[in-house]
Parts: sequence; C-alpha cells; structure tokens
Amino acid sequence: MTKGDLIFEGNEKKVYATDVPDQVIFHYKDVAVAYNNVKRARFKGKGALNNQISAILLNYLNENGLETHYISTLGEKEQLCRMIEIIPLQVVVHNRIAGSLAFRLGVPEGFQHQNTIVDLRYNNDVLDDPFINRDHAVALGLATYQELDGMYNTARRANELLKPLFHKAGIELVDMKLEFGRAADTGAIIISDEISPDTCRLWDEATGERMDKDRFRLDLSCVVENYQKVLDRLNKAIQS
Repeated sequence: MTKGDLIFEGNEKKVYATDVPDQVIFHYKDVAVAYNNVKRARFKGKGALNNQISAILLNYLNENGLETHYISTLGEKEQLCRMIEIIPLQVVVHNRIAGSLAFRLGVPEGFQHQNTIVDLRYNNDVLDDPFINRDHAVALGLATYQELDGMYNTARRANELLKPLFHKAGIELVDMKLEFGRAADTGAIIISDEISPDTCRLWDEATGERMDKDRFRLDLSCVVENYQKVLDRLNKAIQS
C-alpha cells in the first residue's frame, strides 16, 4: 500500500490517494471545529482517538451487515477506506432531544421522547447546514426518494446496533450524525466519514456527563480526556 497525493483536506481530516484503485487513506487531524468553523482549536491526541473510536464503530457496523467505507486501520491517525462520491446530506438520528433541536422545538435539553427522530440536513457550510426535507433533497438533485429511503433505514439500523453497544460501555447515545456516499467500487450507497464523539452526543449513563464535542462547544474542558474514556469503555465493551 503506497500513500499518494492529498486529494482533499477538510477541517478535521485529510484524504490521500493510494496505489489501489477505489481506496483512499483517511488521516485524522488534532483539530476541533464547531459552529461551522467559527470556533476552532487544536487538541493533541484527538486525531488518534477519533481514528480508533471510529474504527471500532464502523467495523462493528460492517460486521453486522451495514456497509461502511472503513476497511482497516493503518496507523495511529490513519484508516484505509473505500473511495466514495460524497452525498452532501447529513442524516441525524435522535434518541433524546438536545442541542439545536431542543432550541428549535422549545423543549428542555435532554428531553426524552418515545419515538426515534430522524432529521435531514443539507451538508453545506455556507448555508450553515440547514435542515431540509426529503422533497428538498430530491429537488436539489442530491438523492432520489428510493436512495433516501435506504439512507433512513440504514441510519435507523445503525442506531439500533450502536445504542446497545454504547449502553454496554455505560454511555448513552443521545444522537448521531451519519453521512453517506456512493462507493466507487460498487456504486452502492454506504455509510462514510467518521462515527466518533465529534459526530455523536454521548452522555455518561451514571452521571450525565458529556463525553463528546459539546465539551469543546460549551467550553467544558477535558476534551481529550473524555474522548479517551469513550475509547477505553468501547474497547472493554467490544471485547467482553
């Protein structure tokens, strides 16, 4: 495996070509951004932690029949992944209402509802990642109704798989943002990008302590320390 040219750099990751067709290398950076890059900081060790956490979660989904772009871990901060054509949508699954959704709906942070809520956002920083509906997504040519059905079903299934895994680790999966892409090797729509404390709200089940990017957003400190707790607990849960 040969690491090739940089083909994309985002706020928190870099993507490199390889000498294998339809495969790329994801490099996780020690950077945190929030509010569409309005707030930005560097945390030593964060990239390695997100790489390891995401590898555990993506591999767990792969093993349970949900296709993701993850192939293998290459090093402390790098993963080998399937190349995808990005679909600029975020499918957000809510098990509790928190963050901006609580503000939009006028309910307390952490509001417990009986159903599972699935939201759709247009992944566009210039527009501040607005909430859209299925008709908007189709009108913009981002996906077909059939493809959206598949993404919604996959997101719900991923939630059904990851909630008990996190529970086993003593962590509540409050919400989760998933991104999808069309795999270059098969054309299938698969889960892409990371699943980590950067893309999930994770609360300690015993204390309610936040263990995710809200520690950075809300200036709660101990960002890396809590990401490390998530990794340590997931490792124990996955091995037990």
